[in-house]
Amino acid sequence: MLARDVEARFAALDAFLIEHQGLWKPRPFTHRQLAWETRHPDLAQWLRQRSLADAEASHNHPHDLAAPAPFPQLAEQALQLSAVDKLPTQPLHPARQRLNVDVPGRKWEQIEAFGAALPFAQTPRHWLDWCAGKGHLGRRLLQTGQTLTCLEYDPALIAAGQALSEHHGLPVTHRLQDVMADVAIGPEHTPVALHACGDLHVRLLHLASAAGCKQLALAPCCYNRINADTYQPLSTAGRASRLQLSIDDLGLPLSETVTAGKRVRLQRDTSMARRLGFDHLQRELRGHDDYLPTPSLPVSWLDKPFADYCRELASRKGLSTGEQDWVALEAYGWRRLAEVRNLELVRGLFRRPLEVWLVLDRALFLSENGYTVEVGSFCEPTLTPRNLMVLGERD
Repeated sequence: MLARDVEARFAALDAFLIEHQGLWKPRPFTHRQLAWETRHPDLAQWLRQRSLADAEASHNHPHDLAAPAPFPQLAEQALQLSAVDKLPTQPLHPARQRLNVDVPGRKWEQIEAFGAALPFAQTPRHWLDWCAGKGHLGRRLLQTGQTLTCLEYDPALIAAGQALSEHHGLPVTHRLQDVMADVAIGPEHTPVALHACGDLHVRLLHLASAAGCKQLALAPCCYNRINADTYQPLSTAGRASRLQLSIDDLGLPLSETVTAGKRVRLQRDTSMARRLGFDHLQRELRGHDDYLPTPSLPVSWLDKPFADYCRELASRKGLSTGEQDWVALEAYGWRRLAEVRNLELVRGLFRRPLEVWLVLDRALFLSENGYTVEVGSFCEPTLTPRNLMVLGERD
């Protein structure tokens, strides 16, 4: 997707997301009844009677669901508006022997795919690996005659990365750096960022464009990891939009899961079912039919009997549970979880459109700052759902 297409697509996505925000902004987890259910009772009833297993099977592919109207129409529109082409690729130079040691297999595949999608017009001279961790990405991109600087905030990762670079005899500087502070970045650098979170990759866009970097590439991640209470658009079109995004809204694109194992999924489901059981209890105890935020809890809490779990959580909120039918309350939590997961399939239709809107806002910012921009996917979503990439080059 090139510059002129980016602007038109952003405008279409903006209109789509604004028109239907009543469907995707409210979270079924915190609202026992959603406003849109009165407008679409057949769809709501159909979703509410499905099982948790049904919801799990549809989670990653909600568009395929044969649900009542307006679900199929929204699904088709969402697919059309969020479709992006795979970026053109070229074969990466062969990796040095044992360069992928210490890199998890899935992460190495992501690095390979990211690197293959970097056919810059000018060969980079000095790579800048942004929020580099141990520097695996930068080392994979490094070729003879090039240098590499890795910026990382964690001293342990810096030390481990330095040891790996020295082991391979590569010209790499690993620098301890808070990228939100002053960063020495110049026009000779080619910054790359694979899954730098929220404010961290936005900071890169601002600094790289101001420093006159000729080219850069990033695959954004965790759009909700920002210090502000609401999203601050980067581009002129983004700032002109009537779409206001909260931290919760920004978390929607991240709700797709493709990598969690069976044990992790069971822990997640048990935690959510227990919270929903407690949610029902706290509404009755307080006499208020609204959601009460609860703190993050260690996984060990799932080993407690459900009654103890609720009592301790209630005490943290200054509530006394008294005697309850704990078996019935726990069963309610699981039934409610099935409803929540199925109702969330409506929100699931808007995951990708919102993510593409956010990525295009970044692309438009670069375009406004003199870059020729290309947006596309660099790998299949089964490898990582965060597979969108922005490439920017200046003449």
